[in-house]
Amino acid sequence: MLKKMISNIPNTITCLSLVCGCLAIIMSFSYDTVYCLGLKGYQWAFVLIGVAAVCDFLDGAAARALHAYSALGKELDSLSDLVSFGVAPGMLMYNTLLTSADCHWIAYLAILIPVMGELRLARFNIDDRQTTSFLGLPIPANALFWIGACDSIHRFGYPGDAVAAVMLIVVSLLMVMTGLKMFSLKFKNFNLRENFRRYLIIIIAVILVATTGVAGLAWTIAAYILLSLIPASRGK
Repeated sequence: MLKKMISNIPNTITCLSLVCGCLAIIMSFSYDTVYCLGLKGYQWAFVLIGVAAVCDFLDGAAARALHAYSALGKELDSLSDLVSFGVAPGMLMYNTLLTSADCHWIAYLAILIPVMGELRLARFNIDDRQTTSFLGLPIPANALFWIGACDSIHRFGYPGDAVAAVMLIVVSLLMVMTGLKMFSLKFKNFNLRENFRRYLIIIIAVILVATTGVAGLAWTIAAYILLSLIPASRGK
């Protein structure tokens, strides 16, 4: 019994990620409603997607530590990721654009986020080339980008319908671009040469978030994409 309970710890963490994603969707539709701690609905959506991302990291770490890998866990992880990092940021941007865009039809382009996310996850599950790196933008990174983009609109103003439409289309398509090889952010060791890009992206993230707030997450993901274009010989 105890062994079975321990083996289900990673799946429990995955389900917590899903719960956070569902709550983030609910909060995004209560966009300007003020909840506890004085945070509005969209800000709680930021927090909940962030917690889901932490859970997404911890379920894999728990599975490795407990040697509790399973086919069920893999499927749960993908389904949870689709909700927390596809549907949740998609609905967050949908509601953001409903309140900001000049033409409300622009908001419907946010549906591309979960659609491309679903295609990305389905391809990832059957592609054995993506064990140490990714082909296309990982869906959690996509979610962090949209959190940053939403906060940027609140902090610095809406960039216009054309910019918003292009951004939604391009960033969503990056998830299914197999020609874009993205390095994994997971550390296998702490060697500086082997982890050059990982250390660099951490430094960039700290600087950007410290200077621009949550909006810095969007620029961090942009930097992650650019750093992924550095030849592998300079950092795996």
